[in-house]
Amino acid sequence: MKNMKNLIDRQNTPLGRIYLFSLACIVFVYLIIFFFIYPPRPSHTTLTEDITQEALPTKHDKDRRCDLFRGRWIKDLNRSIYTNESCPTIPVSKNCGRHGRSDTEYLQWRWKPDECELPRFQPENFLRLVRGKKMAFIGDSVARNQMESLLCLLSQAEIPIDTYKDSEDRDRTWHFPTHNFTLMVIFTKFLVPATERLTNGTSSGDYDLQIDRPDPAWASKLPSPIDYIVLSDGHWFFRKLYLHNNNNTIIGCVFCSEPDTNHLGPAHAIGLTLRTALHFLKKYDEHTTTIVRTFSPSHFENGVWNTGGTCNRTWPLREEDVDLKGYDLEVRGAQVEEVERVKVGVVDVTEMMLVRADGHPGVHWDNQYMKGYSDCLHWCLPGPIDAWNELLLAVMGGLS
Repeated sequence: MKNMKNLIDRQNTPLGRIYLFSLACIVFVYLIIFFFIYPPRPSHTTLTEDITQEALPTKHDKDRRCDLFRGRWIKDLNRSIYTNESCPTIPVSKNCGRHGRSDTEYLQWRWKPDECELPRFQPENFLRLVRGKKMAFIGDSVARNQMESLLCLLSQAEIPIDTYKDSEDRDRTWHFPTHNFTLMVIFTKFLVPATERLTNGTSSGDYDLQIDRPDPAWASKLPSPIDYIVLSDGHWFFRKLYLHNNNNTIIGCVFCSEPDTNHLGPAHAIGLTLRTALHFLKKYDEHTTTIVRTFSPSHFENGVWNTGGTCNRTWPLREEDVDLKGYDLEVRGAQVEEVERVKVGVVDVTEMMLVRADGHPGVHWDNQYMKGYSDCLHWCLPGPIDAWNELLLAVMGGLS
């Protein structure tokens, strides 16, 4: 009791009061910092949520089917397993940091499914799964973007050897000798044969498509076994297209004005060409696993790519700011319908990427042939596209 009385007496002195005031200030500042870093969770569900701890898979997750593609982006200060400096294969046009992008907030988000935990990408696990195998990404330049992301991720475990590049640098092949794994990208605009129409000998940007057979640019590679095919497409369909059947009869067109013609939307045409590709691949089911990656949204604002459109955001969009009735989800719906028709695997990225307007190169891509244009279609490396390969690994491993 005597000690307690002495303590109280000291607190009543000027020095004691200064001590208590200082202590209170320290506690107050600590609480402010704590709630700034870990803000309270909002009462409503959003696509973004703050979190810094690593999510690990649980036994329960592995014992049940999980919808990997319904979830939200959560704050994650751990960032990617590589940087634009540590990836030896990073393409110049996706190296946003090198070309002046100084903000880093877009790197601090990770995809979190609602029903389970998505394991972080472990390059060693992926390489063990594909040891002695061959994988091909087949599609347009966004397919290549995903392959380039996978190269950067895998190069943190083994640096690949560049073994093939065609004359236009559209088809590439890389080899990981330690794991005897071959990774390819095969470019195709439409998945089916296409011929551009000429106007007075000049390219018109309009195409005739033969929708009854696959594009030999990739189909001719199949006699040589490919263990995994990641199929995607879509961005070349937003132009005037004429669709022909095997009798060379026009069965429909996209963005055309000709009378007595069946007018189709881009999503319909994308579905038809994907159906043709998947039907062709069915004959190789015995040794080929086919996975479809759904449509990747672009985020041009105040115009499109050739009319001054830009993408300068540094933070994901809010869910309420996303157009859920736009063409992105219409295309995705056509693709998923074909996936369900033939029961192949899917990496469904469309809805999750609608909010990631912050992940594009914008003006930070240094394309010498297109100075002044913004790239709001492809994705920075590292960046949100790396999550596609986390999902790919989970689908290949059977978590989905």
